[in-house]
Amino acid sequence: MQPLAINHFSLVNCLGAGSSSIIAALRERRSGLAACDFETVVLDTWIGTVAGLDDVRVRPDLDAFDCRNNRLAQLGLEADGFAAAVAAAREKYGAARVGVFVGTSTSGMLQTELAYRRRDPQSGALPADFHYAETQNTFSLADFVQRYLGLGGPALAVSSACSSSAKVFAHAARAIAAGLCDAAVVGGVDSLCLTTLYGFSSLQLTSTAPCRPYDKDRNGISVGEGAGFALLEKNPARAGAMQLLGVGEACDAYHMSTPHPDGMGARLAMRQALERAGLAPADIDYVNLHGTATKANDASEDKAVYDLFGAATPVSSTKGATGHLLGAAGITEAIIGMLAIEHSLLPGGMHTVNLDPALRCNYLLENRAARVTRVLSNSFGFGGNNCSLILGTAS
Repeated sequence: MQPLAINHFSLVNCLGAGSSSIIAALRERRSGLAACDFETVVLDTWIGTVAGLDDVRVRPDLDAFDCRNNRLAQLGLEADGFAAAVAAAREKYGAARVGVFVGTSTSGMLQTELAYRRRDPQSGALPADFHYAETQNTFSLADFVQRYLGLGGPALAVSSACSSSAKVFAHAARAIAAGLCDAAVVGGVDSLCLTTLYGFSSLQLTSTAPCRPYDKDRNGISVGEGAGFALLEKNPARAGAMQLLGVGEACDAYHMSTPHPDGMGARLAMRQALERAGLAPADIDYVNLHGTATKANDASEDKAVYDLFGAATPVSSTKGATGHLLGAAGITEAIIGMLAIEHSLLPGGMHTVNLDPALRCNYLLENRAARVTRVLSNSFGFGGNNCSLILGTAS
């Protein structure tokens, strides 16, 4: 594929708002996870909450869109000067030539949960001030982002569980290649809600401690929330600038919530990304694993990654720092991969103490300073929705 320039990105999660906060936390090995105290949830688990989000309100002209998810999106759009960078692209290309491709898993689900608490006791009707289309609807996020940034190009929301905001890179690349737009805002936002927390708990997938990817005693995920955005452009990147080099997508459809035990779809996605980037496994300096810290996911991914990269390439999961951001995981970990390149830092996994001896990849327990030019980032969702991204710098 033709590489695309990534001229700006932004990130918000439990580690802080803005890329400088995120990289500082990773350098200092500070996790943002804490014991669950969200809403009325009574679960013995740990979560990653964005501080101050309850006090945020969306811009007044978009008041109908006000919900936790869109508030989080707004924080992401304003972090790192991202909205200003998009405004410059809008002036350069025209609003109709800049697309919006975003991923989310539950969108504004919390807004619906809160509305159900206020149903009419007689009729059961939801309150009149509940705006389904602008909050709960999956397209709400794309609609909000497009309106917030004043864009008029193609807009699309992807909801493929935990690969959602990785797959948006593929959608944007295809749209640019087809001539539908000259630039694209890609991103993802997912916010905490009761459905997510109790849902994963019902599947016995939530950890009673901060999640421990690749640990022999790992016992589940820590659910988090966050937002991330990147600006893709078709123009050649300047030397040393960030690029999207390759994208791979595959669906193994093995099970609704369990990955293929041999990592079939994961392996296909990674191979496809390498082929489209014109790279060999040895050209990748670091793999940011999907690494959820469940028994099945880590074992499956390890098989797939080891089959391609062996034991030489450093790998780690950053979910011990941020939690699993579900629909925002893909963009978050892609940006962490770009930060690894920019800051010559391979982030070691947090909370992992005793590596599972059955897993064979070169998993980093501590940070490592190293020159990084190309990163592969994995995002795998329920139903076998797999996506791998390759990011690197232009020569």
